[in-house]
Amino acid sequence: MKSHITPSRLVAALLTLTTLSAQAHTGHATFNLTEGLMHPFGVDHLLAMVAVGIWSVSTLPTRQAWQGPATFMLSLLVSAFLGAAGFTLPFLEHFITLSVVLFGAMLVLSSNVIPQSLSLFFIASAASLHGLAHGAEAPESGLIDYAMGFMFTTAMLHLGGMEFGKFTHNTLAGRSTIAIKGIGAMLGLTGLMLFSQI
Repeated sequence: MKSHITPSRLVAALLTLTTLSAQAHTGHATFNLTEGLMHPFGVDHLLAMVAVGIWSVSTLPTRQAWQGPATFMLSLLVSAFLGAAGFTLPFLEHFITLSVVLFGAMLVLSSNVIPQSLSLFFIASAASLHGLAHGAEAPESGLIDYAMGFMFTTAMLHLGGMEFGKFTHNTLAGRSTIAIKGIGAMLGLTGLMLFSQI
């Protein structure tokens, strides 16, 4: 019998790692864990991560729905360490807000208009931008605790988006596609508004 990786298992694993990290360190490291937990709650980060969850359950086959969040989180983690090491890009905040527009467009086009592999590439690319920003704001010490924090929050936001997407499909049935496209349009407009305010 094959073992399938699911979003709930990913979240459980991250929760376990976060708990171990919190138990292993005290003082400033614990504070850094808290910083990491709170960092993804910036509007642009939050919207992007929730959107990935919604897109994953709206577009991918049921047993592949974990691929969107997993792709995002892996790229996020790698690029966060690059950001902490000093690597950055010009106009990073602009690109991050445009990632919200991108995810909004992906929801509008959720009926498999964009090939799955290309969509996952977009997710990985956008996640790397968010990761660079997380890494650039990393504390001078306790980087692992900080990373555990933002990875856990990211997983929870993905899961929240997935549950919202499932709820929408189950509640609205035949009208769920229109609702998801409407959400995508609102996300896109919000991203453009955030972009105009930078």
